[in-house]
Amino acid sequence: MSLEVFEKLEAKVQQAIDTITLLQMEIEELKEKNNNLSQEVHSAQQNREDLERENHHLREQQQGWQDRLQALLGRMEEV
Repeated sequence: MSLEVFEKLEAKVQQAIDTITLLQMEIEELKEKNNNLSQEVHSAQQNREDLERENHHLREQQQGWQDRLQALLGRMEEV
C-alpha cells in the first residue's frame, strides 16, 4: 500500500515538474515577444518623430512658396 502512495506522489511530483517546465518555457517566449514588441514600439515612435519633423519642414517650405507667390501677385497688380 505504501508503494502505491509513493508512486502516486511521484507521478504528481513529475506532473508538477512538467507543468513548471512548460510554464518556464512559456515565460521565456513571452519575454522574447515582449522585447520584440518593445523594439517595434520604439521604432514606430522614431518613425513618427521623423515624419513629424519632415511634415514641419514641408509646411515651412509651403509657407515660403505661398509668401513668394503672394509677393509676385502683389507685383503683378502694381503693373
